[in-house]
Parts: sequence; structure tokens; C-alpha cells
Amino acid sequence: MYTRIKRKRLVVIEVCGYILFGAILGKLLYSQSFKQAELLEGAIDLWERSFPIAGERGMIVDRDLEVLAMDLPSSSLMVVPSQIENKEETARFLSGVLEADYETILTKISARVSTQKLNPEGRLLDSKTQKQISDQNLKGVYLVRDAKRYYPKYSFLSQVLGFTGIDNQGLSGLELAYDSVLSGKSGSLNIPFDALGNKIDLLEESWESSGKGNVLMLTISATIQEIMEREMDNVMLEYSPKQAWAIAMDPRNGEILAMVSKPDFDPNHYQEYDPSIYNHNLPIYNSYEPGSTFKVITFAMALNERVIDMEKDTYMDRGYEMVNGARIKSWKAGGHGLQTFLEVLQNSSNPGFVEISRRLGTDTLYNYVMDFGFGAKTGVDLVGESKGIMFAKERMTALETATTAFGQGISLTALQLVRAVSATVNGGYLYEPYITKAILHPTTMDVLYEREPTLVRQVISEETSQKMRYALEHVVALGGGKSAYMEGYKVGGKTGTAQKVKGGGYAENAYILSFIGVAPIDDPKIVVYIAVDEPQSTIQYGGTIVAPIAKRILEDVLPYLQVEKASEQVPKAYAWNDKRSYVVPSYIGKSVKEISSKHHTFVYDGEGSRVISQLPSAGTKLEEGMRVWLWLGEDEVE
Repeated sequence: MYTRIKRKRLVVIEVCGYILFGAILGKLLYSQSFKQAELLEGAIDLWERSFPIAGERGMIVDRDLEVLAMDLPSSSLMVVPSQIENKEETARFLSGVLEADYETILTKISARVSTQKLNPEGRLLDSKTQKQISDQNLKGVYLVRDAKRYYPKYSFLSQVLGFTGIDNQGLSGLELAYDSVLSGKSGSLNIPFDALGNKIDLLEESWESSGKGNVLMLTISATIQEIMEREMDNVMLEYSPKQAWAIAMDPRNGEILAMVSKPDFDPNHYQEYDPSIYNHNLPIYNSYEPGSTFKVITFAMALNERVIDMEKDTYMDRGYEMVNGARIKSWKAGGHGLQTFLEVLQNSSNPGFVEISRRLGTDTLYNYVMDFGFGAKTGVDLVGESKGIMFAKERMTALETATTAFGQGISLTALQLVRAVSATVNGGYLYEPYITKAILHPTTMDVLYEREPTLVRQVISEETSQKMRYALEHVVALGGGKSAYMEGYKVGGKTGTAQKVKGGGYAENAYILSFIGVAPIDDPKIVVYIAVDEPQSTIQYGGTIVAPIAKRILEDVLPYLQVEKASEQVPKAYAWNDKRSYVVPSYIGKSVKEISSKHHTFVYDGEGSRVISQLPSAGTKLEEGMRVWLWLGEDEVE
């Protein structure tokens, strides 16, 4: 009985064994027949070592396609630790070539990983280092394609462009704001190796191609930017200010044409600079009291509300106004006397603007300040924008209303002011400023996206805007902006001299000098703003220091913009110390003995007895003391 039961058990076990063996065999047959490709792919995944291939980051170009940022091909170092036979010797060589710590390199190339990138020591190697490593033909050491960001114009537009990190990712400026647009898809080279690190020749290498990022086209004009950079560099050299900044905008649509911050930096070597320099794009970051440049906005409010007739209504400036016990003084001792309100603006009379604030009232003035966009970010497509500071409406007394009217107590950025002034001269339209004009395909350069101007609101009427253009031209011709006056070009603008705030009060002898200019004032195409923070060893007035800088900028920019000279303009009012301009007569055909002038000097070139050509041409107005170039020849006249 026992033996029979035992035999039955053996039979059951034997049958179960056959069933188990059959299942295993069936599974193997099934896998070999139907899942061979899947299993092979899994095996290859275990064998393959991936070597990353960097994608190409998109270029940044100006409005005329001049390249401002681009990728340069480079190489970086990777190792396969299992392939390196003599790790100490390899580490010793690499640490010497890379100027890196031996122990750090040894640790990295000895790591129990399939592949190891030597980061940061072996990233973005120069050609000399690449050749040294390549010539050694070290087993397990590979140079893989990488990309290095390059800024061909160095410090040009640096705070706006920003820079990228070691992995070519955007870290600041437009590089950060548009990182997803500019980034190129990374690829890889996949090589199969066995467990001992030997290449498996029976299996093919696989390649996953990298891609290119899109091209970012800016509203910036490299020509205008270069002109402004040149003049602001001169400011830094001549006056040694703490900082200086400038911005140019097209008032017709909100396009930013140029933006300058000084001191600046070279984004190719940003690590060598203090973060306070490369992290602060001053025209959108610095928030400060604007001083008298804000009077442009207040004057527009008053004209739009019809609380003043600028040519008929008058105001007696006795040198001060009392507001809630505070004495608000005029910059001119004893005041300016009886003035029209146009002269109040021309003379930049603080007491006169106190009177305007009374006529406007707190509610109206506050509402206009908000409508002009102060106290809020402009929405510009740049990182790091400040929104400025404005009193809460319920906390504004007559004193805060009065000081706001002439640019004290309110804090704003240069971009906010330029946008608001643009609205006062363009028909009253407040636009959202922007710096990206389009996104282009990286190969065909076809337009993938184009930014359209964004109208926020109309803040003043067309009629008021026309009056403002008239008023600002008179400020430059007859008032404090005379240093920006240009013969043949109709320029409008306003100066500013703002005392700096410090510890709840005002710092002694510390000013931000500024000027905002519009040209041509009868058909505005550009608004230029310049600010200089604490210039040294000079007179602290915006009209003396900054307005001439704006003039030099506009002298080069307006011909570039193909602005034609005006046949008529408001004549400049000359002070005793101003240089006058005189019309250059025609000297062509005259002999040297016949040439004379009380106002200009002459430079002769060529040989002959008579003038055959001259520069500037006859009819041009030229400041006294400046040179007229005369070319001499024989009696033949051009």
C-alpha cells in the first residue's frame, strides 16, 4: 500500500516536472519567435553608452539681422571609467592639461558609472586643449561636441542680452526670458560596449540628432545702440558718475530702439564682474524720483482737463508757495515773476506746478498718474523690471499732490517715464513697450511669430497731444532745454535735476541729472531719455550736463532715421554765454583773398586759387567758432 502511494507521488512529481520544463521551453520559444526584437532592444539599452551632443542655441539679432549672440562649436570631455586602464596616470595627465585638482579628477574617472562628464573642468575646451587630449589617444577618454555662447560685440547691450551658463541655459536678460525659444534640442551618440568596456563591433552605433533653437529678432537698432553706447561711455569717462543709463523708444508703437546701462560687462566673461552690474538693467530696474522731467506729464494732465490755457493764463512766481506749512521754493531766487503757464513749463517753476496741482486736485492728478502707467510694471518682455512707488490715494494730502506734480515723492523707472512721455506726443496713446520684434526659423529665417504693438489706452486727446508737442519745442528753444536745440531739426524735451533720497530725507549734493527729448517734435519718431547719477566735478544741472549729450545722440540718429530737416522752427533764445549759430554763405568760386568771416574759421585743402567745393554747404547754420572746409582748385567751378 505504502509503495503504491509512493509510486503515485513520483508520477505526479515527474508530470509536474515535465509541465514546468515544457512551460520554460515554450516561454523560450515564444520569446525567440515573437519578442526577439524587444529583448534585443533591452539588451542594447544595457550595453549602450550615451554621449550627449549639444543642440545649437538660436541666434539673437537686431532689427536689421545683425548678430548680437550666437553659438560657437566647442568640445567637452567625457570618460567611460570601465575603459580606463591606468586611472592614476590618466588623472595625472588630465589634471595637468585642464589645470584641475588631481584628486578630484581621479575620483570622477574612477566612479562606478557607465559614462562620466568632467564638469566643469572639462567643459567647453579651447582648441589647444582639445588637441593636447586628442593627441594622447587615451582609452576611455572622449571629446564630444558641445556649444559655447558668444557675444561678438562684447559689452554691447550686455544687461539686455544677459548670458548663459556652462550648460548653455539662459541665466539672465533675454537669454533667460526666452530660454525655451532659443534652446536647441540635445542629441546623443550611442555606442554599444560589453561588460568589460569593449566596443561590440557586431552592433551598430545609433545617432539621435540635435536641433537648433529659434532666432530671436529684437526691436533694437544696432546703429542707434552704438551711438548711445558711445555717448554714455564718454559720460563715464568725463564725469565719473556712479551710474548712467539711457533708453530710446519709437513713440508710435512702443518698440525699444536702444537701452544702455553703465557700468556694463562682457557677457563672454560675466564671472569676472560683480553681480550688481550684470543683474541690474538700470532703465527698468532703477526706481527713483524723476524731478522736473515729470512735469511733462503733469502739464499734459492740466491741458487735457482744461484747467489752464498755457498762453493766456498767467501765474505770478514770487519764489515760493506754502502748502500745509511747507515752503516749496523756486530754483531761482525771488522767482520768475509773472509768467504764462507755457513759461512756467519753460522755466521749470516748482511753485507754478504747485498751482497746477491745486487746479487739478488730488483725485484727478492721481487718476492720471495711474492712467499713464506709473506705480505698475509696463509689461516689457524683460526680466527684473521694477514697478516704482506711488502714494496710496487715501494718504495723499495737498502736500503730496503738490510734490508729485513736480516729480518729488513719486518713484519710477526710466522705461515708465519714456512710455508716458511717448503718449503725450503721439496723440495720447499709451503702448506696452517691447523689445522682441519677431521669432524666426533657424534655417530659413522665415517669420514664425511677429509681435504687434499693444495699445493699453488713450490717456489724453489728440488736441492735447498737439499742444504738448508745441510746448515741448518751446522748452528746448526758449527754456531749460536749450542745450539740446538743433539747427534744422525740431526737438522737444525737458530737463530734470532730482535730489537723491537717503534715509527718509534727501542726500546733500547728490543728484540724478536727466533729459528726455523727442524728435522731430512735429512728427515724433524717437524719444530719448538719459540719466546720470552723481556726476563728479561739474555743475549739477540736467540742462548743462545731459541735454548736450542728447543733442549729440540725435545729431547722428536723425539722419540715420532719414528725418528731413525742417524749413522752419522756433528760433532759439540765446543767453549771454550761449554760442550762436550763423548761416554759412557760399564760398564756391571765390578766391582765397575774398574769403572772410567773423563767426567761423576755415580749413583749406588742395591746390589752386579758387574754392571749388565746401563743407558744410551754403545755407547751413553752424555754431560760431566751428570750421568750414574749403577745397581749392583752378578757375573751374563745380
